[in-house]
Amino acid sequence: MSATEEPAIVVRKVTKTYGSGATAFQALKGVDFEAKRGEFVMICGHSGSGKTTLLSILGCVLNATSGEVRLLGQDLSQPKESELAALRLSHIGFIFQAHNLIASLTAEENISLVLRLRGMGVSEAAAEARRKLAEVGLGEKTASLPRDLSGGQRQRVAIARALAGSPPLILADEPTAALDAQNGLAITETLRQLAKEHGHTVVVVTHDNRIFHLADRIVNIEDGLIQPGDHA
Repeated sequence: MSATEEPAIVVRKVTKTYGSGATAFQALKGVDFEAKRGEFVMICGHSGSGKTTLLSILGCVLNATSGEVRLLGQDLSQPKESELAALRLSHIGFIFQAHNLIASLTAEENISLVLRLRGMGVSEAAAEARRKLAEVGLGEKTASLPRDLSGGQRQRVAIARALAGSPPLILADEPTAALDAQNGLAITETLRQLAKEHGHTVVVVTHDNRIFHLADRIVNIEDGLIQPGDHA
């Protein structure tokens, strides 16, 4: 990143409160966080620490209660829902813990559907879907339904879907939680390799210490606050 290039993600003094009054719960308590373009960052923390809330704000799924959020140079401190939806669709690839594949669609169709929603033509979307499946080692599974794929293969389809169309920001929520050590490591290595080759900024929320060594940087969050001393 050049000295004048803004980071892909800039978060300043962000808070997030759920509920109000006596039942209010503050999930984030003034978080500062940055990620460079092309960086592979892991966010770690115990259950309830605030890591998934932070990821959801970065993914334009939740609004911060207060503070500054800038994604890819765009100020989202007071966003309109239409702006968030457009940013999610065109600039963010999200990998969910539970895959979130559509059961009635093939691997290729699960990916091409997202591309069609972005305005890509039918044949172009299908070709891009096949390319991404080949990149994650599933070139022979384009016509397979999710029920005919293993857990690791379904997660690879989810990764291919997130990377399709080369969105600049990739977010992953516990992508290895349901996988054994071998598949979890392979998927993270694939995600890192593909992200680096295409210059994506990748943020992975995880507590899986089997994959920590693949991160450029690890950020720890505890009780709604980023802890000092993040490390490579």
